[in-house]
Amino acid sequence: MNASDSRVGTYSHTIKVNSTTAPQFIDVTDDVQLAVDNSKLQDGLVTVFTRHTTTAIVVQENEPLLLEDFKETLGRIAPSEGSYRHNDFSRRTVHMHDDECPNGHSHCQQLLLGSSETIPLIEGKMPLGEWQRIFMIELDGEKANMISHREVVVQILGY
Repeated sequence: MNASDSRVGTYSHTIKVNSTTAPQFIDVTDDVQLAVDNSKLQDGLVTVFTRHTTTAIVVQENEPLLLEDFKETLGRIAPSEGSYRHNDFSRRTVHMHDDECPNGHSHCQQLLLGSSETIPLIEGKMPLGEWQRIFMIELDGEKANMISHREVVVQILGY
């Protein structure tokens, strides 16, 4: 295919994800594929992005024991009961809300995981490996209970 045979297009879609606890691995692969199908684009890139600093997007295997291992690992790396300056509301002066919760651990965990993944789009499908799935990871249990949903933005660029 050459450039004169095709037109670059974009398609954006927001997925609303409900979470109930943290850490919680929520498989959004089928929702992302539905956005790909609705886009009518065939070849390009699919970017999956979370709009929250206490959630993450990863591509990983959906195996229950492995997901438990991940949760334990996140807890060891940045435990919720750890000491975080972000949680010291007597000193913190920016980005505060009336219902602020101590969630420094979830920001630290997200820092290591990231807020997006980019996946190739080939002939209208994401060529994920046999066991690969796309997850939004809820890292802030208090926010999960306070917010009705989280938002994951899917943007597709292609032909």
